[in-house]
Amino acid sequence: MAHFEIEVKSLLGEAERAEALRQKMQELDPGCACVSTNKQLNHYFEGGDIHLLYEKILPHLNEEQMIRFQAIAERGNSFSVRTRQRDDEVLLVVKASIDEGTSENTVKRMEFEEPVAVSLEELDALVLEAGYTYQAKWSREREEYVYKGANVCLDYNAGYGYLADEEKIVEDEALADQVRAEIDELMLELELEELAQERLARMFEHYNQNWSEYYGTTKVFIIE
Repeated sequence: MAHFEIEVKSLLGEAERAEALRQKMQELDPGCACVSTNKQLNHYFEGGDIHLLYEKILPHLNEEQMIRFQAIAERGNSFSVRTRQRDDEVLLVVKASIDEGTSENTVKRMEFEEPVAVSLEELDALVLEAGYTYQAKWSREREEYVYKGANVCLDYNAGYGYLADEEKIVEDEALADQVRAEIDELMLELELEELAQERLARMFEHYNQNWSEYYGTTKVFIIE
């Protein structure tokens, strides 16, 4: 069954605002806990053929993964394809928007994010064989929290600085609007402001054009 990801981003920028968010979550939810910390390399791709990618990756998928990949490939018409190394784990990530945003940056989307038993370089090669080309390479450090039933990811992204992602994942698309409203309530109490899609798109474009300056560094930029 396909999963639907409802995710809202907030740009924090400075380390002080990230620490304030940690303290605020603990204050409002004593059960709030950091459940994971990891370092990630994320490689974004563009172009390509999603159906050819399915054929290339098929030998490395189990039956459940095959069904989930097919569901996104059959329904979606705009895809974001990326590979990820999370510490020592390698994943294939495919996202398709289900609202007015793009598959790269949007609030509501279908998601396939599954481990693949190959190296990052080998997975990249399979994606390239499906006609894709590199769009950009990203690096980040992530802290994952559970806060009042939502996942809150506190990231330090090369180029962007600190970001907070407020996220819930559901299996029923009909729940998407309800879950979005729940996330809005959480953001209000945490005093977080949604990063506007238009500004996020400008930041994304700038990074893609200059990613080699930022990948693997702590350098940041400011785009209004």
